Amino acid sequence: MRRPLGWARRNLPAIIVFVAFISAWQIALSNIETRAFILPAPSSIVNALFENWEAGYQIWPAAQVTFQEAAGGMVIGTIVGVLVALLISRWRLAGDIALPVAVAISAIPVIAFAPIANNWFGVLSPTSKMVIAAVLVFFPIMINVLRGLTEVPPSSIELMRSYAAAPSAVFWKVRVPNALPYFLTGLKVGVTLALIGAVVGEYFGGLTVALGRIVVSSASTLAFEITWAAIIVASVVGIAMYLLIVAVERVAIPWHPEVRGEQR
Repeated sequence: MRRPLGWARRNLPAIIVFVAFISAWQIALSNIETRAFILPAPSSIVNALFENWEAGYQIWPAAQVTFQEAAGGMVIGTIVGVLVALLISRWRLAGDIALPVAVAISAIPVIAFAPIANNWFGVLSPTSKMVIAAVLVFFPIMINVLRGLTEVPPSSIELMRSYAAAPSAVFWKVRVPNALPYFLTGLKVGVTLALIGAVVGEYFGGLTVALGRIVVSSASTLAFEITWAAIIVASVVGIAMYLLIVAVERVAIPWHPEVRGEQR
């Protein structure tokens, strides 16, 4: 009983604010003459969502395509980020070489890189969107894992050395557990960036049935109810991916103070 009550206590204010905002939005547009292409009413957006769920613009199949692209980019960016962090933490020379390159990659505007990736891997290929998403995911994963591997309490290292522990034992028993919360934090940041990368990549070409393409095509025809519906679905997909990481976090590090605090 404590967990449901704790969840309700934490999220009830946000739910109340959200419902009040949507209600005020609907009431205001009902009393003010505003053209739909400027700001459609929430009821119009909901109607457009249901009408185009599997027919018309096919929002549901598009959401599945965009999710697959974001998830693929998340996996690629995570693997590369973890490997680079391991190299940098192990060899100083690797850090001197890789860290400036990683910072430079993270500074590339996604809107500039997206057309290049589409040209390299094919406009219609989901691989190009995965690569765009992976570029956005790479840096937060790498920098968080690197911090977790290197910012280990000195007392823990000294304790392991007092027991004549091998470097591999120090790595697996001290550095990896210390890096796990940082890694999951990087995943929380990266999961939303992956979705942004996939959608932005779709802006510059891709399968017709994809959320980014729906946003572009519906906006070009002034069907902004559908545009807003696609944006809302993209947000819901992002929230679902984030909550999945939160669930993994509770299973992987139940001993962490933040997780223990949330479970009370």
